[in-house]
Amino acid sequence: MADVLADGMTRVAWVGAIANINSPTAAELNAGLLLQQVITPDGLMGFEASTAEVDNSALASTFDTKTIGRDSYSGTGLRMKKQTAPDTARNTLTRGTSGFIVIRRDIPEETAWAATQPVEVYPVICGRRKELAPEANSVRKYEVPTPITTPPATDAVVA
Repeated sequence: MADVLADGMTRVAWVGAIANINSPTAAELNAGLLLQQVITPDGLMGFEASTAEVDNSALASTFDTKTIGRDSYSGTGLRMKKQTAPDTARNTLTRGTSGFIVIRRDIPEETAWAATQPVEVYPVICGRRKELAPEANSVRKYEVPTPITTPPATDAVVA
């Protein structure tokens, strides 16, 4: 058994329209804007699910029991590197813009979208861009909050 490396193995796209988020087509994904080159290494923020616990103990219980409740994501957003003009990502991900963030993991990022590839599809709306304070020895960065608007398809497959 070998470790799965993360470096260079994540592709992220902003896609304006997807007919079926459980099986986006390669054509729909190719019409999107690839972002992995302008997202910082730590910039894919909050796309990790958490599941709430529901106490289902009874008055007669002698042990506290729980079951699963709602799934949620917190603080979803993108930390981006500012580009010289034209900064297509910055100009696309503006406040109030709705679309989909599509994430493909564990396949080299330069590999084209293809049928049967597993992807995660998150329906989102962009919030107000946050300019980050300048730092020594760093590129200019900003963050775009991307709240999830409807349940995502985290086990989608490219059609």
